[in-house]
Amino acid sequence: MKRIIFTVTLFLVGMAVFAQDLSYYNTEYMRVDGSFADRLTVLEALQESGTQTTGEFYHDALKFLMLRTPDITSRTEQQAAERSLIIISQALGAARHTAAATDLWHAVEFFDVARDAQRFPNEGNAMQAALIALGDIDGRAYIPHIVQRLSDYNVQTYRNAETRRRIQTAVIGCIRALETFKDISGYRPVFFAYTGGYDPAVKNIAARALPNITDDPADVIIEIIRDPSVTAPIKLEAWNEMLKTNAPNASKAKVAAVALEIGWLLQPTNRAHQNNLREMRKSAINVIRQYGASGDNIYADLEKSYSNNFISNTPDYDEIAGALNALAALKTDEAVALLHKFLSELHLRRRSGPWGNKERQLFDWVISCIRATGTRSPEVRLLLRTIQGSEHYTSQERNMAASALSSLGN
Repeated sequence: MKRIIFTVTLFLVGMAVFAQDLSYYNTEYMRVDGSFADRLTVLEALQESGTQTTGEFYHDALKFLMLRTPDITSRTEQQAAERSLIIISQALGAARHTAAATDLWHAVEFFDVARDAQRFPNEGNAMQAALIALGDIDGRAYIPHIVQRLSDYNVQTYRNAETRRRIQTAVIGCIRALETFKDISGYRPVFFAYTGGYDPAVKNIAARALPNITDDPADVIIEIIRDPSVTAPIKLEAWNEMLKTNAPNASKAKVAAVALEIGWLLQPTNRAHQNNLREMRKSAINVIRQYGASGDNIYADLEKSYSNNFISNTPDYDEIAGALNALAALKTDEAVALLHKFLSELHLRRRSGPWGNKERQLFDWVISCIRATGTRSPEVRLLLRTIQGSEHYTSQERNMAASALSSLGN
């Protein structure tokens, strides 16, 4: 009954000072003997009145709210405090009141759903609102703290359904804030929120946030792909995210070189993970074909994509063809040297065997790729002439060498 009377009185008096005078609301809110419910009523009445307010008013309200938090002695009082913080945070965010950053962060810490000292576990909505407000007011000094919070949440397992729900509410706040900041340091934890064990709705929020954080996450993606603690499926997911970005072609080529390298460096026993790495390699090779080589190290890995599959009992011909086509597109001296090496190996095999369908197919592909480079290499020309005049080859094979020579200017 007392609160009903208080609310009606507040509304009637508030209407009388409807203009820009906030003194009444300020006085009622700051009453030392007021309860958390009373303060919430003041904020709600102010919202309903439509009175124009300033960021300073809500900043003062936030500081007073946090000053009184030691007075919280019941779940009901904490709920009123949480609801008050939500209203205050939204108002501060709308006002872009940058001066409130430190106090908003203190609110995040106090209402942290994972805080061990919580007397009354909260729903996470207050923490979420304060985090979102930090993003809205550009509280960039707290980016490292938010990154750490989200990183900590990402590595935990929450088996209790209620705890999981509250944590995910806070996680959304972290994601929203980092998305607003558009700072590349936020990309990694948001990516792991997207690939983590959260509910689909949370993962979708993270997925949509990633392209808004940065156009070019190449350096972060490289870190993820190189990280030995990251599993093959997640490495593949990171690579695929890179392909979705608006990053420059040079950045995609740089990441492709790393994806190809790690794709061969790791040797998992899990067949599904082997397939993940193979898929990453083939996709990376295609990017190298399109956008060029990023450093000389890629040639050793392209050679592996050809040679390791050549000697395999179950060769991936798509990977072989991709590697050969990439070398043909690169047209560098290193690329031509590798194609010459492959053709030399096939030439030795043609003379001493075995020579089956696999060898014939690769012979066709390698000569076609050499032809595509337009090389003037004397070593390549000599080898083609040798093949053209060798009795070990069929007339069709000799004609292929002759045609390539003619195309290269003989």
